Amino acid sequence: MKITQNCSRFLLLVIILGFAMWAVLLPPAAQAKKLNVVTSTTDMAALTQEVGGDKISVESIAKGYQDPHFVEAKPSFLLKLRQADLLISVGLQLEIGWLPPLITQSGNPKIQVGAPGYLDASQFAEILEIPTGTVTRAMGDVHPLGNPHYWLDPDNGRRIARGIANKLAEMDANDSAYFQQQFQDFDKRLTAAEQKWDQEMQPYHGRKVVTYHRSFPNFAKHFDLDVIGYVEPRPGIPPTPSHTIELIQLMKRENCKVVLVEPYFDLKTPQSIGQATGAQVIVYLPSVGGEKQVTNYFQLFDYDIALLIKAFNATK
Repeated sequence: MKITQNCSRFLLLVIILGFAMWAVLLPPAAQAKKLNVVTSTTDMAALTQEVGGDKISVESIAKGYQDPHFVEAKPSFLLKLRQADLLISVGLQLEIGWLPPLITQSGNPKIQVGAPGYLDASQFAEILEIPTGTVTRAMGDVHPLGNPHYWLDPDNGRRIARGIANKLAEMDANDSAYFQQQFQDFDKRLTAAEQKWDQEMQPYHGRKVVTYHRSFPNFAKHFDLDVIGYVEPRPGIPPTPSHTIELIQLMKRENCKVVLVEPYFDLKTPQSIGQATGAQVIVYLPSVGGEKQVTNYFQLFDYDIALLIKAFNATK
């Protein structure tokens, strides 16, 4: 009797181990497959992660500390794109200098422009600074479809997240309810965060600032700041002595005491402007990942708002 019981237990153990090995050795197609999402920037990746949760894998091509206008193409980017189910771009020609060739060379039919696996997130956002006349190279690197730095408005973050959640639900109908629930949770947390950010920035409404590049209009509009000038004489054009002198004079007339610089620009000219005007020169983050501790969309606004408040208080 005892031998029979031992044999039964041994047989049960063999069956259990067999099922375990079967599950481990199943090919990926037989298991629940996550959608593989590639984004052009860390901000799109952060918003995608919010609504995609553990049903997706997502990776950004550009790093948060890089200028998204100029990203050096690498062979590893092609591998990512070849394996992607969905590619999400900022659009508005932000990535025009580097992303289109990568998409073509990837040979992945799913993510070609116009294909079901390509998503231009700008369609969901409020776009500012759309040129009304003819755009020429003499104007610098002006984006003819409008300013592409739209994610720096939390309201646009909400719109983009909703659009991405709908796209994920379209591509993975079995998890549609999950993606919509993820968006609802994100929306609730973003609404609470917005109330906090708006309250923190309320005392500084109307404060004048200068930025290096035109990456700040959506943030400035949302939080009621006044961008009076730029270190660049024209978008994408390095500062010139004559323009710098004019900007210093303007800042003195307007009593502007804050200069915001993106992390990928040289600080020499901004610092000379700060010395001449008594302004605080701060390196703010236009993107998630600009600093190691800024790993999600909420932390991006927490970081930049804390920097601004400190600078405003130091220059009362």
